[in-house]
Amino acid sequence: MSTSQPNIGGIQRAVTKALHEHWKLYLAEGIALIALGIIAILLPPIATLAITIVLGWLFLISGVFGLYTSFMMRQAPGFWWSLISGALGVIVGALLLVQPLQGALSLTLVLIAFFVIEGIASIMFALDHKRELSGQWGWMLFSGLVDFVLAVLILTGLPGSAVWAIGLLVGINMIFGGWALFLLALGARKAAGA
Repeated sequence: MSTSQPNIGGIQRAVTKALHEHWKLYLAEGIALIALGIIAILLPPIATLAITIVLGWLFLISGVFGLYTSFMMRQAPGFWWSLISGALGVIVGALLLVQPLQGALSLTLVLIAFFVIEGIASIMFALDHKRELSGQWGWMLFSGLVDFVLAVLILTGLPGSAVWAIGLLVGINMIFGGWALFLLALGARKAAGA
């Protein structure tokens, strides 16, 4: 065996040990996601509005900060690109804050892309964990498939469902993701003991 080849068995044991040592963090994240998901499902229009407003503030604050740093570094390369990026953040943030309901419609398109990307990431995460935690990886795979179904539901409900769809679908996504992490944590807790 060459010294440049990794010891696969040793790496797998190290990953299993690390998962076992941090299973409580997976468990806490899973429980928090489930609780937040239930709240979002019970109050979807409020959750949609809250998500839109939070994103508006994030864009606005990051844009203002970007403009400030751009002007402070006027002589640095990329000044105009940095200025455009900061201005775009301010404009998008202000629009989301001034017209959150119209912003919710735009955000539904972003949410479709998010669920597709998260679905792919969850499926890949599940396949990586299949080797380590064979008993629970299927739940994460299922969570990824649910993300794809949610993306289709959002798309077919536009534009009328935009007011409540973001809050409801993010809530459903949080519950499934939280449940998957909850079960993954329980599997990680048992894995190192075996």
